[in-house]
Amino acid sequence: MLFRSYTGRFAPSPTGPLHLGSLVAGLASFLDARAAGGRWLLRIEDLDPPREQPGADDLIMRTLDAHGFEWDDAPLWQHSRLDAYSQALLTLRDAGHVYPCVCARKSFTGVYPGRCRGRTFAETPGPYAVRMRVPEGAAVFDDRFLGPQRMPWTDVGDFIVRRKDTLFAYQLAVVVDDAAAGVTHVIRGNDLLDSTPRQLALFDALREPAPTFGHCATVVHADGAKLSKQTGAAALDNRVAGASLLTALRCLGQDVRELSPDLSPRQLLTEATVRWDPGRVGFARHVSAGGAPVR
Repeated sequence: MLFRSYTGRFAPSPTGPLHLGSLVAGLASFLDARAAGGRWLLRIEDLDPPREQPGADDLIMRTLDAHGFEWDDAPLWQHSRLDAYSQALLTLRDAGHVYPCVCARKSFTGVYPGRCRGRTFAETPGPYAVRMRVPEGAAVFDDRFLGPQRMPWTDVGDFIVRRKDTLFAYQLAVVVDDAAAGVTHVIRGNDLLDSTPRQLALFDALREPAPTFGHCATVVHADGAKLSKQTGAAALDNRVAGASLLTALRCLGQDVRELSPDLSPRQLLTEATVRWDPGRVGFARHVSAGGAPVR
């Protein structure tokens, strides 16, 4: 299926090297964009300095290049977009969509209970976080891979868009940047599925068109824990990029029987684009590092 103006993106955080889980999400995004004749952008989400590693952004780009990825336009670093986030926050504040919150995270469990909903900015001394008011009812959307989704707003709760330490939160920054870049499709791991209602609420409040969302399987360790830097995921080895790409394709449910391991990474991506079957991506919510579905 061709989209007339498809724009996708891959947005890693520079908290360390890419691993197989990162590759699976990035590959899904890349193939879905290229198969639709669309653009694919690279964004470095560097808004959390305490967690970032010096030089990780360069390492990420070198790894992507070694694995055959080519992005359109220059990469975007989120640290260069602080003025845009400030303006978006002001828009939300003027429209009454956000409020100051002084609650400590340890003062409640689960969904935020809305204790500070009655607070005003004029009457609340800092420091405080800024929370987005969620509407009533449920967020409803059609996931490109998982099909129709319905998430009650009571299960989401009012969420933070600017932290108490004044750092902008992930939810606000990605929506502002996706809107500015004209992103039409957000393809990522299903560990971020719960972020989708929050982002839909922000797109609506900022009066920006929401993209189509698609969530692919999350790669897990043998014990079922998500493959991540925090759980000791091994960094991708550029010397075996072709083998890593084939493993990632298996994780996405794709048929790799006619793909030769002797092909270069760019040749593999070209062939995989031609064979891309989005209907196979939603086969499993989680997959092992070898590509097998995990029930």
